[in-house]
Amino acid sequence: MTLVSIAEELRDAVRPLRFSPPVSHVYSPLDYAWPAHRAYLERFGSAPREFVLVGMNPGPWGMAQTGVPFGEVAAVRDWLGISAPVGRPGREHPARPVTGFACTRSEVSGRRVWGWARELSGTPGRFFERFFIANYCPLLFLESSGRNLTPDRLPAAERRALEAACDVALTRSIGLLEPRIVLGFGAFATRSAARALAGAGVRVEQVLHPSPASPAANRGWSEQLTRRLAELGIALP
Repeated sequence: MTLVSIAEELRDAVRPLRFSPPVSHVYSPLDYAWPAHRAYLERFGSAPREFVLVGMNPGPWGMAQTGVPFGEVAAVRDWLGISAPVGRPGREHPARPVTGFACTRSEVSGRRVWGWARELSGTPGRFFERFFIANYCPLLFLESSGRNLTPDRLPAAERRALEAACDVALTRSIGLLEPRIVLGFGAFATRSAARALAGAGVRVEQVLHPSPASPAANRGWSEQLTRRLAELGIALP
């Protein structure tokens, strides 16, 4: 089993799921942006890794465009060195078009995450010697207005069906990567990781989510992340 095969199984497991209003559109980058996602896993997902950072789900201007977690276009193309053809979702919201690597919008969360990684390590090779970044849920949910709807706001029954598939994928991925600590970006990712990995003997900790919707994240997010990692006993260069 590899991260690629785990992602393929997760993609297939969530494909038949259906979601009720207020969800109006569901984007699955593991389908239409699979070549870029596969390239990310093959290039940077070899085991083991000391630390795995887990996000919640794709953003409309990040992974939804590039297939890479927190995948702000410039960071993925220019720093990670990944560029691949990207298709379109089956049903596309007119306010949230997918133009792949031609997208001119910049996702703040992705810019912060990969900017921090670049500042920390200089090169992707050095960063991925110790770290790996993944998303817990592979789907983007949009309301009819085009507003992003996070997985924690799904109806309970729909959320449980989604979590069942995502828990399996995360558990298998962590089993391969064998990290010392799993770090959740924000409360939802941390709770999800703790539930999925309960009994697995893996330490799960929370770090601040980089979203610009968080006032705290807008006050020097990368510096706060670095301080938090030091608090957790993670030595950085």
